Amino acid sequence: MLSASAEVIAARTTLMVHGLTDPAGQDRVELSLMSSEKTEALSASAAALAASAGTVGKRLGQAALDEGARALQAATEIAGARTPAEAAQAQFRYALGWWSRAAGQALTLNAEMTQAQTDALAPIHKTAVANAKRLRKS
Repeated sequence: MLSASAEVIAARTTLMVHGLTDPAGQDRVELSLMSSEKTEALSASAAALAASAGTVGKRLGQAALDEGARALQAATEIAGARTPAEAAQAQFRYALGWWSRAAGQALTLNAEMTQAQTDALAPIHKTAVANAKRLRKS
């Protein structure tokens, strides 16, 4: 994407310089594409981010509800323990499970954020590569 963007910037800068020296001969179609293509690509990128945020938010919300239920279960076990040792064991089981679930959540969230970034950059990458290809032909 960076290489394609550099090609597009160089080609369009050249077109703009020619437009300054020969206003009547400037490529108005290409110059107008500079705004519309960016708007379309950024809109698609924002839509991809919104979709990812919704999916991640739903999953995190459900995970929070599930963890609340587990905490309630653990509190019930701790309160119902017959001895301090049983209470400590119930608390330890919950804490150990929580650490495991938290680590899993962190890994899952990391993967989801990486995918969200990939999805958000895809329309921008596609536009930059298509522009570079088109401008090479001109």
